[in-house]
Amino acid sequence: MADESAVQVESKAATLIEPDLNFVRELKEAGGDTLKKCFQCATCSVVCALSPDQKPYPRKEMVYSQWGLKDKLVNNVDVWLCHYCNDCSTHCPRGARPGDTLRAVRALSFRHFAFPSFMGKIVGEKKYLPIMLAIPVLILLLGIKIAGGHIPEGAVEYRDLFPLLLVDAIFVTVTFLAIGSIGFGLWNFLQGIHANAVAEGYAEDKPLAMGDYVKSLISVIPTILLHDKFKLCTTNRDRYWAHILVLVGFVGLFIVTNLGFVGIYGGPLLGINTDFLAPPYSIANPIKLFALLVGIGLLGGILLVIANRLKPKDAESTISYLDWSLIVAVLVTVSTGLLTWIGRVGNLGTVAYGIYFLHLGSVFYIIAYLPYSKLAHMFYRTVAMGYAAYIDRPFGVEGVAAAPVAAPEVEPTPAAEEPAAEAEPVEEKAEAPAEVEAEAPAEPEEEKPAEEEEKKE
Repeated sequence: MADESAVQVESKAATLIEPDLNFVRELKEAGGDTLKKCFQCATCSVVCALSPDQKPYPRKEMVYSQWGLKDKLVNNVDVWLCHYCNDCSTHCPRGARPGDTLRAVRALSFRHFAFPSFMGKIVGEKKYLPIMLAIPVLILLLGIKIAGGHIPEGAVEYRDLFPLLLVDAIFVTVTFLAIGSIGFGLWNFLQGIHANAVAEGYAEDKPLAMGDYVKSLISVIPTILLHDKFKLCTTNRDRYWAHILVLVGFVGLFIVTNLGFVGIYGGPLLGINTDFLAPPYSIANPIKLFALLVGIGLLGGILLVIANRLKPKDAESTISYLDWSLIVAVLVTVSTGLLTWIGRVGNLGTVAYGIYFLHLGSVFYIIAYLPYSKLAHMFYRTVAMGYAAYIDRPFGVEGVAAAPVAAPEVEPTPAAEEPAAEAEPVEEKAEAPAEVEAEAPAEPEEEKPAEEEEKKE
């Protein structure tokens, strides 16, 4: 008996967990304020068309969130396979809004992997917004001061206010710093999700084979570009066109920017005449027409994003500061970009130069803060989807959208609705010592055991 008792004590000690209560508070502040309402009925995992059959999300992630298991969340590939369809939130019988919780986890992942780490905190909290706005303004004002410090007279020519070489020097530097920062964060993220996948039993316990991973990453690029997984959503399926237009707009403007860069500097480097690619372009120039087309597409896409966020939905959902900060930044950037062209063509003088300054500031804002803003999610999600393909972790079955899994028409009874395959997260929570449970945030009404809820019903 003594030996058996010792074994039981040792087993319990092995499952001891220490909740990160600060992380729970951060999740609530980031939009997961309803996470404590979850009572593990598994409805969210049943109705999700993207969730795999084995260890489906977001049910287990809700347990991890309630208990503040930060490492299991920020290093969790499943968190990034969620496309925020909000089908789970629509059908949740308790209003726990699992979609918002997973979105909050993704936002905190930017902070966790941010380099330098303090930038994640600055970009993620609105009280630092004045500092974020002041940085590009001061840098650009310094550039104008170096260039002469006055508004040019005569026909509007933006390079007279801000020499092109100086503008490019500033933005090339900012771009490389952003690339280095997000590259560092993505590498740590990839190593983290691999280690967590090994611990969860998704992947073999051996080093990540980068060659095979790159092949898997390439294989999911068409799925990402075509936004195939958005088509499987039911509640927020209208997000498809908004995201497509925004993606195409960003990619198109990136192409135009690089064509202009090659046109200006490519001649001496390539040994050929590249003047035909150099801006400014006439209205009949194919590059200008393409730029206007993708710019209008981006403007339309971001307006659709705003309309989708503001319209009433089946599931009440929060709109986080990270969401709005990026939406406003993109809206200002694309609007001032189009107005900058109008200001030059219409020779609007001081007004045109003011719009140009605002445009440069908004572009600086997007590029410099990209590794820490909501825009970084497209890089993290791409890396995660590539890794899911690498370990053969399913993330949505084509054709499910045509006949989605129906949600329960009545409030489910936890014991009756819970699939057998879902036993692992519940067992894991049940094995946690009473001492730890006492440390968790006390919300009795939201955290009653499933058995008591069943008795009430």
